Amino acid sequence: MDWTSKRSVIRMNGDKFRRFVKAPPRNYSVVIMFTALQPQRQCGVCRQADEEFQVLANSWRYSSAFTNKVFFASVDFDEGSDVFQMLNMNSAPTFLHFPPKGKPRRSDTYELQVRGFAAEQLARWVADRTDVQIRVIRPPNYAGPLLLGFLLAVIGGLAYLRRHNLEFLFNRNMWAFSALGFVLIMTSGQMWNHIRGPPYAHKNPSTGQVSYIHGSSQAQFVAETHIVLLFNAAVTMGMVLLCEAATSDLDIGKRKIMCVAGVGLVMLFFSWLLSIFRAKYHGYPYSFLLS
Repeated sequence: MDWTSKRSVIRMNGDKFRRFVKAPPRNYSVVIMFTALQPQRQCGVCRQADEEFQVLANSWRYSSAFTNKVFFASVDFDEGSDVFQMLNMNSAPTFLHFPPKGKPRRSDTYELQVRGFAAEQLARWVADRTDVQIRVIRPPNYAGPLLLGFLLAVIGGLAYLRRHNLEFLFNRNMWAFSALGFVLIMTSGQMWNHIRGPPYAHKNPSTGQVSYIHGSSQAQFVAETHIVLLFNAAVTMGMVLLCEAATSDLDIGKRKIMCVAGVGLVMLFFSWLLSIFRAKYHGYPYSFLLS
């Protein structure tokens, strides 16, 4: 309790872990994040997960319902490599719940790849394992309102400067481009990222290989949504070129070039999209150009 009063997340090494987590008797639960935060480890996901874990621990520490029923702690690989070896752990970040009695079960390991590391998701998992309800309270973030205010100010300024000529507000191409951009953002999964808070990508600590596409249809990486957005935009551009080639008044040579470019964009990037879906939905016979 004295440690928690000074820091919401208790930093543990091997000795503290064996004494206060592994050794009985114990009448409290411990939720531990196993991580690798040192710069030489180059674990960007660890830093993002640590921020969410700090939000969760602070929400519990400053809650009116705070008790000694559950504590939050972290074990860094460079400070407690013996703990990683003891638990046969070879990846980070990893969240484990150590109950007051008995050994951790399979459900005491947080499914990071499926649920993401947002503090709200972690709070639901902690409630399932400990019956402790934690209301996540985030520090105020003024970046969003300031950006919105700046955008409205810019739009208002442009409208004032062109108050005698507002024909641009009736420009169909401008509104079509804005709507298309919104659709591409939403269909790529950006809202899912905002709700779940998934990692940007996954780096295998053993091989160092970085994965940008999640192997399951139940989860995704932030980088994956960016890739899908770009591919969808390329396919859309190909369709626009095909429509322009069929309806524009340009000479036949330029229209042929537009047609070939449009067909190439659609075939290439739609094929890549299918290959991504095929990698996530195993066994489904997706095929177009790439097997």
